[in-house]
Amino acid sequence: MAGGGFIAQGPVGNYNGGLTTFVVITCIVAAMGGLLFGYDIGISGGVTSMDDFLMKFFPAVYHRTTDGSARDNNQYCKYDNHLLTLFTSSLYLAALVASFFASEITRVFGRKVSMFLGGLSFLIGAILNGIAMNIIVLIIGRILLGVGVGFANQVYIPTDH
Repeated sequence: MAGGGFIAQGPVGNYNGGLTTFVVITCIVAAMGGLLFGYDIGISGGVTSMDDFLMKFFPAVYHRTTDGSARDNNQYCKYDNHLLTLFTSSLYLAALVASFFASEITRVFGRKVSMFLGGLSFLIGAILNGIAMNIIVLIIGRILLGVGVGFANQVYIPTDH
């Protein structure tokens, strides 16, 4: 059995369970957590290549993309910037860390409180990203968005059946 950590005792029969509504909803909710990551990859990838965004938050990257002085004219070297990398990866790192805390908060306070905290974090992060005037606020907003995504991935999957 792939990934099995349990050894069955006695004869093992075929699983004759049916496809229930609970299983379908659980799969849909789990897929939505993955869609949050995919959506963010698409949006942040598009935004980080926009000239207006680069001029405002990453002027060195903007000048490197427009003046043709990137090392060996390599497309990837044009975007080689530690702050830009931090902007992109901060959401994913925050989501990873938050998912560990979300499980404990869910266990202690319940799913309703955890969902509220995740949604509130995501809302505040979205507001901060919308009003950001400098890179610090932008990255803090991304971290709060990541906390919301981490809570969404951990909390919204029903585990009580």
